[in-house]
Amino acid sequence: MVEVDEFAAQAELVEVAAGRLDPSGLVRSEPLRMEPHVVLVSQRHRLAGTDPISLNSLENETLLLFPRELAPAYYDRIIAAFEESGLEPRVVSFADPPPQAMLARLQAGGEVGLPPASLGSHAAGAGSGLIARKIAEPGIVGEWSILWAARAPSAAVERFLESARRCADQNNWLRSADKPTTAAPEAPSPARL
Repeated sequence: MVEVDEFAAQAELVEVAAGRLDPSGLVRSEPLRMEPHVVLVSQRHRLAGTDPISLNSLENETLLLFPRELAPAYYDRIIAAFEESGLEPRVVSFADPPPQAMLARLQAGGEVGLPPASLGSHAAGAGSGLIARKIAEPGIVGEWSILWAARAPSAAVERFLESARRCADQNNWLRSADKPTTAAPEAPSPARL
C-alpha cells in the first residue's frame, strides 16, 4: 500500500507543477531562491550592446519561451511583467523544447530569450555567440521553490529539505520579493547539497 501512496503522491506533484491541480493540502512548498531574469540575445542582435535593457525595448521583439503548460508560473510571471508595463508581448513557444534548442534558435539572432540569470550567464559564457543583459528596473524576478508531498513525510525528505535550506542560506539565494534585484547576471558558484 505504501508504494501506491508514493506513486499517487508523485503523480500529484507532476500535476501541481504543470498547473493542472490545486496544491491545497496535497503538496507543501517552500521558496529556495529568488533570481532575476535576463535578456539573452545573439551577439548580432540590435540590443546586444545595450545594458540594461528595458521591457519597452522588447516591445517589437519575438520572445522565445517554453510553452506555458511546462512552467505556468514562470510563463505567467514574464507575461505579467510586460502587461504591467502596458505592453503585449509577442511570444513564440515550441513543443518539447530542450534548452539546447532554445539556445540554438537564439543564436540565429531573430528572437529574444528571458531565462533566469544563472542560465543566461552560463549560456553566454559558453562561447555560444549569445549575450546576457540585465533587465532594467523593475525587472523580472523568478521564485524557485521546492515541492514535496504533504502526506508522505519521511526522514529522507526531511534530511533533503534541511540540506536544501542550508544551501539556500549559504548562497544567499533568498531575497525580498518586494525588492527585485538586477544584479549582474553572473553564474552562481556550484552549490553542494
